[in-house]
Amino acid sequence: MRRINPYIHQLPAWPKFSWQPDVLERLLGEVRYQQGRLLGRVESLGVELRSEATLRTLTLDVLKSSEIEGEILPPASVRSSLAHRLGLERGGLPAADRRVEGVVAMLLDATQQADQPLTAQRLFGWHHALFPTGYSGLYPLQVGAWRTGPMQVVSGPMGRERVHYEAPAAELLAEQMQEFIDWFNGSPELDPVLKAGLAHFWFVTIHPFDDGNGRIARAIADLQLARADGSGQRCYSMSAQIQAERQQYYDLLETSQRGSLDVTAWLTWFLACLGRAVTAAEQTLAQVLAKARFWELHRSTALTERQQRLVTR
Repeated sequence: MRRINPYIHQLPAWPKFSWQPDVLERLLGEVRYQQGRLLGRVESLGVELRSEATLRTLTLDVLKSSEIEGEILPPASVRSSLAHRLGLERGGLPAADRRVEGVVAMLLDATQQADQPLTAQRLFGWHHALFPTGYSGLYPLQVGAWRTGPMQVVSGPMGRERVHYEAPAAELLAEQMQEFIDWFNGSPELDPVLKAGLAHFWFVTIHPFDDGNGRIARAIADLQLARADGSGQRCYSMSAQIQAERQQYYDLLETSQRGSLDVTAWLTWFLACLGRAVTAAEQTLAQVLAKARFWELHRSTALTERQQRLVTR
C-alpha cells in the first residue's frame, strides 16, 4: 500500500521553510533585472501614459485573480471602478456594483498602501470587501474573521469528491496567523521577491478563511511585490500569468503542501511565472504606446463615440 506523506503543516518543524539558494540565485537575478528594466521604461513615460499603463495592469489583475477562482467580472465595470478610485477619466464607462468595488478596493489597498503593515484587521477588511453580502453564492460565510470549522480543498461531483488538501484546524489559526503576520512585517534579510513567493504559499497553506483564500494570498503577494519594486506603479500582473498557468499552479500547490518543508520547487515556479508576467507586461506597454501614437496622429480627426470607445478599450 502506497504511503501518503503528511501535510507540511502537520510536521513538527512547521513553518520552518527551507530552499536551495544555489538553485534560485540565477533565476532570481534574471527576474530582478527584468523588473527593473520594465519599471524604468514605465517611469520614462509621461504622466498620462503611466496612468493608462497602471489602469490596464490593475484591471487585468482584478479580472484574472477572480477568474482563477471561477468568477467572471465585467471588464468595463472593473475598469470604471479603478479609474474612479485612481482619479482618472472614466470615459462613459458604467458604474461598478458592490462585488466589483470590493475586489478593486482590496487590490488598491494592497498595492497603493504597500508601505503599511499587514495586520489581522487589514486582512479581515479585505475579506469583508470580497464578500459584502456575507455569502459566497448561496452559502453564508464567517466574514471578517478566521474560520471556525475544518477546511478542505475538494474537486469533483458530489459523492465522488477528491480531497486535494486539508488545512490546519480552526483552533490553531489565531496563533499560526499571528506568526505569519509577524514574519511578513519583519524578516528584512530575505530577498523581497522571494518573500512574495513564500508569503503566497504560506498564507494559502494556512487557508484561514471560509472562502477567498486564493485571492487574498495573491493580494498579499502583490503587496510584497509592490514593496520589492519600491513603486506604486503597477506595471505587470502576476494574477494574469497565474491564470494562464492555472493547472500547474494548483498542481504545484498540492504537491508542495505534502511531505517536505523544502519549497524550492514552488519558489522556482513562482520566480519563473513572475518573469513571464513581466514579459507579458512589455506587450501591454506596447499597446499603450501604440494608442498614444494613434491619438497623436488623429487628434484633428473627428471620430464617432463608438470609434472612440473602441480605441480607448
